[in-house]
Amino acid sequence: MTKLVALAALVVTMMATVSPAQEARIRRVGYLDVSRTPEDRLSQRIWAAYTERLRELGWVEGRNFVLETRFANYDVERLPALAVELVEAKVEVIAAAPNTAVAAAKNATTTIPIVMIAANAPVEVGFIADLRRPGGNVTGVTFDVGAEIWGKRLELLKAVVPQIKRVAGLVNPTLPGRNAQWQAATDATRILGLVLQRFEYTNASQLEQALAHIARARPQGLMIFGDPLIFYRRAELAEFAAKHRLPTIYPFSECVEAGGLMSYAADLAPLWRRAAEYVDRILRGAKPGDLPVERPTKFDLVLNLKTAKALGLTIPPSLLARADQVIE
Repeated sequence: MTKLVALAALVVTMMATVSPAQEARIRRVGYLDVSRTPEDRLSQRIWAAYTERLRELGWVEGRNFVLETRFANYDVERLPALAVELVEAKVEVIAAAPNTAVAAAKNATTTIPIVMIAANAPVEVGFIADLRRPGGNVTGVTFDVGAEIWGKRLELLKAVVPQIKRVAGLVNPTLPGRNAQWQAATDATRILGLVLQRFEYTNASQLEQALAHIARARPQGLMIFGDPLIFYRRAELAEFAAKHRLPTIYPFSECVEAGGLMSYAADLAPLWRRAAEYVDRILRGAKPGDLPVERPTKFDLVLNLKTAKALGLTIPPSLLARADQVIE
């Protein structure tokens, strides 16, 4: 009898999660992204992760919700106007990626819940008050994995190229948390016996200049500190590294799929899946300020053997055994 009562209580609770009125009306969900549309091959995988997770959670577009999407095509200046469009469309929640989109959404509304995706240093930049209890109208998933990962990346690069001494670091200094990340990498160079030279950029034209400076400096390796522009230009960066025979470690596995040598990073697709779960919880009544912000906990080592061979490198068997993905 006790089990039957418990089961009945559980059924009532589940039925109360979404009221009949909520089920009957079409919900409007906003999505704001600095990148290109999902039809672009660069975005397909992470977009599929987001929409498939929504579907798994019971949200079927056209039946019980409408997805209002706005993509800036890597033009950051368009984001504020696109965020305002979503507010005017009366969406109930806005998922936004990455920091620039979150900032635009936050400036556009203080009441509509915002789910940040792959945000960086959200406390430091003022998106939230605290990771565990963010407060306000912003929550979500951060790509802020801690500064120590940059030392680990240098360690992995040296494992592939034991004789390496001089490494170029390609950095966008405007991104939050960059100073701490650079300091962690610099600290690691002392232990690894490396010299890390800094090359900065803030936009596409400056990126071209920075690459030209790196080519003239002739380092023995390259470590790239990521941002959306790096993600977008990853095929060109892989071509640059191949042309100048630069063993390079990247902050996104997609860079290795595009021909780069190696990456050590959190997979982006699970972050978008988790963001869909935040959207689901908010649509079902949760307050964003009460939902703790999550950080990645798993990091994948991805190696490209074809690129290694072209560079005349032999990946140590011990590193191959540790790899989560090997591209041949």
